[in-house]
Amino acid sequence: MNDSKSKGKKIIAVGTSTVRALESAYENGKVRPYNGYTNLFIKPGYNFKFIDALITNFHLPNSTHLILICAFADSEIIEKAYKIAIEKKYRFYSYGDSMMII
Repeated sequence: MNDSKSKGKKIIAVGTSTVRALESAYENGKVRPYNGYTNLFIKPGYNFKFIDALITNFHLPNSTHLILICAFADSEIIEKAYKIAIEKKYRFYSYGDSMMII
């Protein structure tokens, strides 16, 4: 991943847990080996250091997962996406439909 990033390629995280893991392991311009827990809470205003895009499910209202994706993309855009998902009867939660946020 570090090699790809250094060549200007995009890093696409699959899942909010992956986002937290990669952002927690980021140090001095690279993702470093990391073993342990993280207390990183990503909320609007967070400056993403490593990931460029995110694939994730549609999450529950007021969940920490939803807060994280609202930090990655503008809350208004996420709200519009959720309204469309509800209209189109997308499935929510862990085994539901997903979206890619660029």
